Amino acid sequence: MVTCPEVRTGRGRRRLRRRPGYAVLAALLVAAVGSGCAAETGGRADADAARRTGAEAGHPGAQARPEAAAALAVRAEKERRAQAARAAAARKWGLAGIPLAPPAPPAVKPHITTRKGFEVNGGDDSLPPVFTTVPTDKKIVFLTMDDGDDKDPELLRMMSELNIPYSAFLSDYLVRDDYAYFKDAQDRGVALSNHTLNHRYLPGLSYAEQKREICDQQDIIEKQYGQRPRLFRPPYGNYNGDTLRIAKSCGITAVPLWSAEAFPDHMEWREEDQDLHPGDIILTHFRGKKDWKGSMPDLIRSVMKVITDKGYAVARLEDYV
Repeated sequence: MVTCPEVRTGRGRRRLRRRPGYAVLAALLVAAVGSGCAAETGGRADADAARRTGAEAGHPGAQARPEAAAALAVRAEKERRAQAARAAAARKWGLAGIPLAPPAPPAVKPHITTRKGFEVNGGDDSLPPVFTTVPTDKKIVFLTMDDGDDKDPELLRMMSELNIPYSAFLSDYLVRDDYAYFKDAQDRGVALSNHTLNHRYLPGLSYAEQKREICDQQDIIEKQYGQRPRLFRPPYGNYNGDTLRIAKSCGITAVPLWSAEAFPDHMEWREEDQDLHPGDIILTHFRGKKDWKGSMPDLIRSVMKVITDKGYAVARLEDYV
């Protein structure tokens, strides 16, 4: 794996401490059902109390209180059912634990700047920021998949049933044989972003060659999927000032890299503490058994065990960037 030359990438050598899967599953399921039931019961009690208060006081706005309580009860019931469905999907797909639900997206997206050490010569705040972590205090991470080589239909079904969001960064030379697969992914809520035409080492190309790699891929994604990407990830995480200026010229507003990389049998970490942090971006690839030790569903089972065991939920990157 080639990484951005300015930054040292560490490899995780310590095994993650694993808790028994059935214990995690049982604890999370009990908590989900209990909290949903408590919210529903509390909502009914609040509504009854509000009706009594309104009747006694004769206040003209008293009906607003039971309506608000009823809305809370409906939302609690919806969340309870969603978590129950997630628990059933986790059992079906063989996950060690139930994926945690992310919080609601922020009303205002956080301000993102280029990570220290990732700057380019002559760069300024007008260029798309390059970052590995999204500013947030929530225990959330973001799952991203690159290239588009392996097109496993099981992955699409698995992620939809588990309701786990992820972002795809596509290279056309691997995608063009089956654009329909990623149209299906898009219809399921997956955002499709730019990873160049041919996955070349961009700093080694001329300005014109880089422009073709980046901007022509913008045009193809827009033509095939109806939306021009805002996000761009340079191959191998390598870029220079021309890369960012070209990306900006054809509609790119941000360049998310990654703080950890997931494989079916291990994780590799950028940070020295070899751990997850709020807002971390996780990289993996559309790969199958021909390339590594496992299928795409195997990969998801592995990375989700790490994420869930550490108390994190997966959020949608585009809701924050």
